[in-house]
Amino acid sequence: MEPGLNAYAIKDPGRIVTPALLIYPEQVDANIRAAIKLADNDPNRWRPHIKTAKLGYTLRRLLEHGVKNFKCSTTLELLAACQLNAADVLVAFAVMGANRERILEIAEQYAKTRISVLVESAEQVASWRNTGIGMFIDVNSGMNRTGVDQDSVSDLLALGRNIGSALRGLHYYDGHMSGFPPEERQNAAFAGYDHLLKAVEAFGETGLPVEEVITSGTPAAPFGIAYPGFRNASFIHRISPGTVVYNDMVSLQQLPGYGFAPAAFVLSTVISHPLARQVTCDAGHKSVSADAGVPTCSVLGHPELTPLKPSEEHLPVQSASDAVPELGSKLYLLPRHVCPTVNNFDHALLVVDGEIRGIESVTARGHENPLVLREKVAV
Repeated sequence: MEPGLNAYAIKDPGRIVTPALLIYPEQVDANIRAAIKLADNDPNRWRPHIKTAKLGYTLRRLLEHGVKNFKCSTTLELLAACQLNAADVLVAFAVMGANRERILEIAEQYAKTRISVLVESAEQVASWRNTGIGMFIDVNSGMNRTGVDQDSVSDLLALGRNIGSALRGLHYYDGHMSGFPPEERQNAAFAGYDHLLKAVEAFGETGLPVEEVITSGTPAAPFGIAYPGFRNASFIHRISPGTVVYNDMVSLQQLPGYGFAPAAFVLSTVISHPLARQVTCDAGHKSVSADAGVPTCSVLGHPELTPLKPSEEHLPVQSASDAVPELGSKLYLLPRHVCPTVNNFDHALLVVDGEIRGIESVTARGHENPLVLREKVAV
């Protein structure tokens, strides 16, 4: 159940320029502990995707809790993790061209971090051969976004043989395991993991070692841990939920009862009262991401308020009663999708006991300078 407004309210919000990203460090720590508990109380079973965490501050909190292995999608996220001496980082995204060169440059600069990438074709394997970069085979879980078909064991084996000693393992992102009841989600996830184990067994029969198997974003995380075939296996199995460090409307619905609670809100100001039962605040989709649909957020402590379709800077909010927030009042917005919402901000305010205790840069926001390799690019 979502905590009440009193648990998050700032004592003097009037001095804060809005919209503002609020991060609650004590709840971040509690969420990290809850995720480790979910992962059989073993931080080594968790390889969080840091597209959510984004802040160097939050990455440090993960490291201090014993989480050493990470996933990321961008070279900036990779750089942020390496700068904090992360032990092992997988770039879980197809990387080619100048992006590949940048990863090699980062790997050379931060040799203490073990860096790997995803591959799904012979061309990609060839581009990484003899670079010192590890390779995970990207397995298509049925999400049909990237990867080798999970039923094509022969194709997986051929790719594994091609990789050779640089093979780290298999990557299986089942992010589509959402939107239906938990029992159905578990059955569907388990069926996918059955396919995955057949591939691992085939690798073993041909003498190809599979060091690690990575599965399960946030909606499937409990099922990855509960799946019997991943227990006492010859490989290390890791789940990779990232949303849980902060949580949002969707993740809290997906993972009830695991001790997770919101650790990030957007503070917004009511700027207009255009209709009798409608106000507008300053948190359009440039602040609270709209990629997951409408409503883009919920209003903490105000179940009678329903956010409507946003524009760039404006968020209309409908009230179920005649009582509406006054002009200038503050609304605490829980994002529907927290990951791109965090990415909308340059800075985050750290809130403890209702007071602002610090401000942190959103370290891995966006992407690196596209000419970071400018000495190698003809301009």
